[in-house]
Amino acid sequence: MLGLIAPGCALLPSQLVLHTGMAVFWWIGPIIVLVAIPLLDWLVGEDGSNPRDEDYERLSHDRYYRWCTFLFLPIQLAGLIIAACMWGGHDLGVVDKVGLAATLGLVSGIGINAAHELGHRVERLERWLAKLALAQSGYGHFFVEHNKGHHARVATPDDPASARMGESLWMFLPRSIVGGFRSAIRLERDRLARKGLGWWNVRNNILQAWTMTAVLFGALVLMFGLGVLPYLLLQAVIGFGLLETVNYVEHYGLLRGRLPGGRWARCSPADSWNSDRLVTNIFLFHLQRHSDHHANPGRRYQTLRSTQEAPQLPAGYATMILLAAVPPLWRRVMDPKVRAHYAGDLTRANIAPRKRERILAAYGLAG
Repeated sequence: MLGLIAPGCALLPSQLVLHTGMAVFWWIGPIIVLVAIPLLDWLVGEDGSNPRDEDYERLSHDRYYRWCTFLFLPIQLAGLIIAACMWGGHDLGVVDKVGLAATLGLVSGIGINAAHELGHRVERLERWLAKLALAQSGYGHFFVEHNKGHHARVATPDDPASARMGESLWMFLPRSIVGGFRSAIRLERDRLARKGLGWWNVRNNILQAWTMTAVLFGALVLMFGLGVLPYLLLQAVIGFGLLETVNYVEHYGLLRGRLPGGRWARCSPADSWNSDRLVTNIFLFHLQRHSDHHANPGRRYQTLRSTQEAPQLPAGYATMILLAAVPPLWRRVMDPKVRAHYAGDLTRANIAPRKRERILAAYGLAG
């Protein structure tokens, strides 16, 4: 239930400002995500425990964990409605409204993680709720691209959401955003074509998700005025920007092996960066046990495990996204870890093509 603190951040700003008189609390989202959680991760440390084999089935079918993700949605929506009311009013200055948008944007980005968990399920209700959770960020095509594109191509040069060694976050973001969008359109178009259906069809998963965004944003504009629209768009950009930054962290420099016939090997825990920091795992429904998630995408979040095979990040996601924002600092921390993961043989890593020769030469390796 502590995972619901994240959407609860959207409910806090107005009350904290009201009772303290401190306008800084409009920025409570960035304060919690970018300051408090990294500090708590450092203080609390790693989880260190895994579900036992004999508990797997019971955990998988325990509906308590499912309701934790379900409850994320009404709290997230309530926070957005309250924020829209305040954006449409005249009580806040522009800086305070931007701070509130930053808070809502981070909640929106974490909401994509809830959609990620729900979207992997086969149950019809959970898949619809995944699209609803994506409505606030306007990133509905993620529902298709993540499941059908990213999981099939992860840790290969063909995957726009797998960052390459030598590629900065600011180079990665446009490549991943545009590439993921194009891939989702192509995947859904091909799926519909196999069923003999055209693009403009009620069974189009992307159009369903985008329609939810249009209805949500349209309703908020009708209720609170056109002045809320810039802040709705700003929080959406922050939301999917957070998602793509986490994508950057999760697979930086990692490359799956090749089978004798030239095909990519099946994804293993060694093909995703793992982190077992307890506090961030609570907030993100164990997303940081990402290695197990990609090796076993059907597992529900409460059953994910941390394994010895998985390469380990030096800190939790909240800390790593701060490092990623400063490319020289990121490379100083992560490039040696990529090299160590491949026992010094960087020819086995996923390296940015334009920097490949330079990086290999810097480590005394032939191209």
